[in-house]
Formats: sequence, structure tokens, C-alpha cells
Amino acid sequence: MSDAYRVAVVTGATSGIGKAIVPMLRARGLTVYAVGRNEAQLAALAAATGAIPIQADVRDTAQIAEALNGVEVDILVNNAGILSTRAAFQEIDPAEIDAMIDVNLKAPLHLTRIMLPGMVARRRGHLIYIGSSGGQAPYPSMGAYGASKAGLSLFCDNLRCDLLGTSVRVSEIVPGRVQTDLYRISIADNQAQALLYDGYRPIQPEHIARIVNDVIDLPVYVDVARVEVFPTDQATGGGTMVKFEAQ
Repeated sequence: MSDAYRVAVVTGATSGIGKAIVPMLRARGLTVYAVGRNEAQLAALAAATGAIPIQADVRDTAQIAEALNGVEVDILVNNAGILSTRAAFQEIDPAEIDAMIDVNLKAPLHLTRIMLPGMVARRRGHLIYIGSSGGQAPYPSMGAYGASKAGLSLFCDNLRCDLLGTSVRVSEIVPGRVQTDLYRISIADNQAQALLYDGYRPIQPEHIARIVNDVIDLPVYVDVARVEVFPTDQATGGGTMVKFEAQ
């Protein structure tokens, strides 16, 4: 990692992958601004890790920009994301289409646009995006979500073209099934645990945090463009995952 990296911003910091990334970055000695909506969870995270809380909806990029005014951000982890009700596309609520595009795609683009000019001017920075296997391959009942994550993935590729010669790195982490609250509202009757995790061996948020650590740890002239990581028991595409049976 570049020794000049001092400040990081993590969105979606109060649960799941974001919550695991914050203490990892703090352990590296970075000042970390943690962005999330839940005031109590942000306060607990700040008390536990020393992160600086920013209570904001990730879609309110102007509020986040104001909170970071004058801060030289070196690492931006665009982690916040939502998956609304899982349904065939013809049955999905149009408002949920907007929400997924706004949170999963538009917010990361706007936050990047806010912070990138300073990184380019300083010739240091690392942009990290938590993508999804749903943006790389088709899955049933995830048409809008997959489109939002596919757009994010292509944005990363385009961004690398624009940043050649700036020393600013762009990395996309693309997980399969991770045990987080992402599916909490997308599967009815609180069945996410039973349907997706009980009897399975999903990735844990700490595993993704470890990958992020390794990605930023490399020399500044080495950019890990994309990492796809799956549970050993999951195949890409279609959402196929088998239960683990001990021998």
C-alpha cells in the first residue's frame, strides 16, 4: 500500500461487509469516516473502532460531501447496496427499481465524482467497489439488481481508462453469497436465514474485508482490477449452491 494513504471513507458501514472493513482499515492506522443511516449503530461502531461517523443516506451525496469538506480522502470504499423484493421483473414495484439504481449505481458514481478530483490532483488514491456476482451472470428474480451491479462493474472498467497515468487505483470486489442482511427485506416472512444460510457455508463479511486489505496492501503500481470470490459450494450463475454434508 502507498505509505501516503491516511484517510478512508466506507459507505454502508453499520452492517455486513462495511462493518467488517472499518476495523480492518483502522488497524492499518487509517482515519476512517463511516457512512451509515442508523445513528445508534454508527455510535457503537465509532466507540468500538474509533471511526468518525457520518449519519447520512448514501443517496444524499451532497450531505456526505459537506461532512468531508476539506478532508483529503485516499481510499473510498463504495460498499452500500440494497436488494429489494426478489420477484420476476414484470412483478417488481417500479419504486424498487429506482431505489436499487439510486443506491447501487448512482450513489457510487456521484461519490466518486466528488472525491476523485482531489485524488487525481494528489496523484494518490484507491477506489474500491463492492460489486456482486449478480452483476456478472444472470440470476432469477434479480433483473434490476443485476443491472445495477453490472453497470457498476462496467463503470470500474471505464474509470481505469480515464485514470491511466494518475496512480489512482480502481478495484472491484465481486462476491457470491455472503452472510449479510442484504436479503433481509428481499425474502418474505424473515426466511432469508432458513433459505440461504442454514446448512450452507456462505462467505463471511470478514473474508471480504481480508481481501480488501490484501488489495490495498500491494504496491501503488499494482492494481487488482477485479476479484471474484465464491463459497466453495456455489457455482456462478443461476444462484446454485449446495448444502455441505460432513463425511
